[in-house]
Amino acid sequence: MIIGSLALAAAGAFTGASLYVNYVEQPARLALSDDALIKEWEPSDHRGFILLAGLAAVAALFGFIAYRELNDVRWALGALVMLATWPYTYLAIVPLNNRILALIGADAAHEARKVIDLWGRLEIGLTGIGLVAIAIFVWAAS
Repeated sequence: MIIGSLALAAAGAFTGASLYVNYVEQPARLALSDDALIKEWEPSDHRGFILLAGLAAVAALFGFIAYRELNDVRWALGALVMLATWPYTYLAIVPLNNRILALIGADAAHEARKVIDLWGRLEIGLTGIGLVAIAIFVWAAS
């Protein structure tokens, strides 16, 4: 059962980090000037991507191990939901990342601000996926 608790903890860490991006970092970022915004966005985005992708992978790994040990499909379901953050990120967020990087390279900071705002709204989807995974892991643990 310890491994299931680790899956739940990792899903909680993922969701907490995602909430932080949405409700602390993104509003602070958007309050910056255009030049400061684009200087802050790129390194922050790369670090955040690694953190969230890693936490999703750890939660999924622990979920699959708990499924194997406990033979309870709910753990596998929670793990699959955590892995769903990867295609969501690839299909919804990465194209915006590439667009923002192109705008930064073209010195179009004002246009980049609009796309970064949209990026932040799509990032909320990761929080939603994390909340669903937490609910499934809590269900499996009960």
